[in-house]
Parts: sequence; C-alpha cells; structure tokens
Amino acid sequence: MEHYTHADEVNEKIPELYIKAVNPGYVIDGENNVGEMIEIARKNADEPILLTGATVGYTNSSGNYTVLVEFPEYSWMTGETLLLRLASSPESELAAVNYTKTLAFKAGIDLKINGEIVDSVCWTSKDDCYKEFKSSNPTTLVRNLETGEFEHVVSYEPFYNSESYYVESLKDEEGYGLVEQCKGLQFSEILSYYETSRSEQFIEIYNPTSEQILLNGCQIRYKNKNYNLNGVIGSEKYFKYLPEFSLTKNPTNFNTLEIIDVNGKVVDRLDYPNGQRKGTSYIFVGYDSGGKEIWKTTYAPTPGEPNNYQEFKTCETGKVLNEATGNCVKVITVGEKICKEGYYLNILTGRCNKIKTTSEKTCKEGYYLNPETNRCKKIKENTGANYSLEPENYEEESSFIALYAVLGIVFLGLIYIIYEFRHEISRLWRKVFRRSR
Repeated sequence: MEHYTHADEVNEKIPELYIKAVNPGYVIDGENNVGEMIEIARKNADEPILLTGATVGYTNSSGNYTVLVEFPEYSWMTGETLLLRLASSPESELAAVNYTKTLAFKAGIDLKINGEIVDSVCWTSKDDCYKEFKSSNPTTLVRNLETGEFEHVVSYEPFYNSESYYVESLKDEEGYGLVEQCKGLQFSEILSYYETSRSEQFIEIYNPTSEQILLNGCQIRYKNKNYNLNGVIGSEKYFKYLPEFSLTKNPTNFNTLEIIDVNGKVVDRLDYPNGQRKGTSYIFVGYDSGGKEIWKTTYAPTPGEPNNYQEFKTCETGKVLNEATGNCVKVITVGEKICKEGYYLNILTGRCNKIKTTSEKTCKEGYYLNPETNRCKKIKENTGANYSLEPENYEEESSFIALYAVLGIVFLGLIYIIYEFRHEISRLWRKVFRRSR
C-alpha cells in the first residue's frame, strides 16, 4: 500500500514550469534596479522544454496588465532554471532574456502557456498576496520547495547559465536557414506625416544578411511600449510593418524607434527628426566617410521595396516646380496676360511688375543722374577760364565786425572802471603829484 506524503502534495501544487524567485530591484550605492530579476524553473530537467506560447505577464498595483516576456516560436529551455532580468539593471548581461518594464514594490506576475495561467505570485499584502517589498530592507521573494509557498529572503543568488536557453535555427521548405533572435535587422524607411489617414503610416525594416530572419519574438519599441513582430524577412529583402500605434506626424525634436530582440536587447535604433512633410517618407540612403548613417526625406515612398530618393515633389499637369520653395505653382504663359508699356509679366505670380530703369528720371541742365541713387547731382567743372588759378587773399566781413565788437566792449569796460573808482584814482593822482614836487 502506497502512502501519500506531504511532499507529494506539495509537488502536485507546483506546476511543471513555475516561478521560483522574484526581485523588484533596489537603489544600492547609487545604482538603480540592483538585483531585479524573475527566475523560472522546471521540475523535470532531463529533457529540454519547448517554450512556444509561454509568456510572463505583470500586473501593477492599479490592476494594469503588461506582457513582460513573450517567448518566440521554437525557443527552448534546456537548464533547470531560466533567469530573466530588467534590461536597464546593472546585471542585465547575466540573464537568458531581458524585459523592459521594471517591477513595483506592490504588484504581481503570472506565467502563462497558450493563454492559460500555470503559475502566479503577488505581493501587495492584500487578500492572498504576500507582503510587499520595502526599499529600506532589500529582499527576494523565493519559493520554498518544501512548502510550495514564497518567503522574503534577505540573501539570495539566482543561478544563471548561458546555455539554459536558445532559439532554434530553423530551415524553411527550400532548406534556407532562419537567423534566430532578430540579429541584423535594420530600419530602412518610415512614413509618419500622412496626407489623409493614419493608415498611410508605415515602418520599413531591412534584412542585410545572407539568411532569412525569423521575426517571431522580435519587437518594435516606441514611447516605452513594445509591439510584437511576426513573419519572416528574406535575405536582402524589405519588410513593411503597419504599426498598431500612431506615430507622431512631425515631432518637435526627435522621436525614437528601436528594434528589440528576443532577449530584450536593442538591435537597431532610429531617431526621426522634426521637419517631416506631407506625402514624404524618411529613408536610409547610405553611410558617410565616417561610417555615420545618412537619412533623407524623399517624395517617392517605397514601402517594402528598395528606397528611392526624390528631392522634389512631382507636380500635377498644368503646374511647375518652384525649386526655391519646393512648391508646385500654376504655369502662366505670356499670352494669357498683356502688360502695359513699362511693365513686364512675372510668370510665377502672373502679375505685371514695373520695369525699373535709370532713364525714367531726367535732370535739368547742369545736373546729372546718379545711377546708384537715381538722384540728380550738380555737375562740377573747372576749365581754368572761369576760375583763377592764383589764390586770392581776403578777409571775411564778419571777421571785422567781430573785432570791432571786442574793442567796443573793452573800451566800455575801461570807462566803467574809471567812473567806479574815480575817487580812488583822484587821491592816488594827488599823492603821486605831491611826491613829484
């Protein structure tokens, strides 16, 4: 007779693929997100387990749900544990897969396979959830395999093995290889400024490698949100992606797009700038001498096809391009309008403009027209017959008048002094006269 033990009961409670440990990350010695990770484990480590259809989801304290990791088709877990880390954490390199949204101190995660929850854990101190994390006391929520329950542990080191996860390199029907993990993908073209509806927007991705690339598990990141890609891009082929989100038509500065691989790593980045115009796309045209990418605006979008640079728009019948403005203007022939004498027809505006010439103005005798200022100036001559070549000495009449005025003032001053001091002068005169006698 077999005995059913407590260990058997616990073992049944733990699913084949389960959540082993969770850490939301802490600020330690000035570094953010230290220790953040999710550790997945499995009970049977004898054979690799296919992760196709498996996802790790996150529910924050407000109840909003986000998929952190969606394992691509033909991805395999080969070890006993699988370590997932936040891409911006200091230890992000020591992980099989990276995710991009940080965990909160009050939240929860679940592990799903084909949409069904196989395991979950929450830490909000409410209902059946465990106690929340505390920033002042860094811990890791770890599953106790003897009880099946989680416990806050002060010291815990998750196990990382670089060979515990891989995406199978497949062959298509014709035997061509499929490059795993989205490696080599590049942005090639983007149209954001649509003319009539948002459905015109597209993002083009290029595969410059010699093999096909599997897109399943690859993502596009825009404004801190990730969007899944699916399908296959052939060697040196273009892929037109119609975004499920709305691109900013003409950003104030730069808007950033990133291609993310199945490990959460950035494969390629595009910053499209202000200056987008209706009916144009922004295309990659090559590299400069320093190896820097060159992007230009073209009036000939080619979604899913090689790029075509066209500097100016194509004008409709009856209009011509004004290269100074880049706009199409109506063609006006001289025969459509007759200008009166002295005016000419401006074929761009269709208006009569006055003809400006220096002969419009005449000057009287003895004056000439300055062509630069269009003003009359006196003609200055000296033939030698009208003007003496010998200098003449003369004094201005005004100089004599000034001299007479000064002498008059001096004379009046003397009279005033004599009158004012007449008694003193008389006494002085008598003294001098007596002495002389």
